[in-house]
Amino acid sequence: MKINEQKVIEYATPYYADKDIMHNMWHIELVKKKIDEIIANSNYNVNYEYLILATYFHGFIYCDEEGIKSWLAEQGYNKNDIDSIVKIAWESQRSEVPETIEGKILHDAHVLEGGRTYTVVKTLITGSVRGQTLKETLAFMKKNVLNTNKCYLPETIPICNEMNEYTNQFYDEIIKDIE
Repeated sequence: MKINEQKVIEYATPYYADKDIMHNMWHIELVKKKIDEIIANSNYNVNYEYLILATYFHGFIYCDEEGIKSWLAEQGYNKNDIDSIVKIAWESQRSEVPETIEGKILHDAHVLEGGRTYTVVKTLITGSVRGQTLKETLAFMKKNVLNTNKCYLPETIPICNEMNEYTNQFYDEIIKDIE
């Protein structure tokens, strides 16, 4: 089956409409861009259609898995297709190592979506949107962000390590300067 990306966008957009600026449809575009970079720099044999569908669904799979399954069935996908797409979407959300190559690619693209500095930017903006003070956001960063990003593909692991080092360095410098 050939993906009709416009239909997917129409279906997914309402789920992202009320999300903050770091988790809206622009986020999906960044993740897709990183997916394409990972695939271009590798020799993986992937089901690109499943991967792109899962990319759109990864941000709301946890709140409407049944709706996604129904929508995919309406689009003509069979149970095996649907199960595979849903599995890939879930694999980007979990801390365990994804089982499928598509899940690993989506997971790693999600982690690396905006490049080396993006974790810092995303954390600061998300904290601001939540109404947190800078100190509250930095406390969140220390507890939930520092050294937590992990990638699974050989070509993404060094990039992730560099991103984590940058995030740690940023945190150490700002904490030293504001305390």
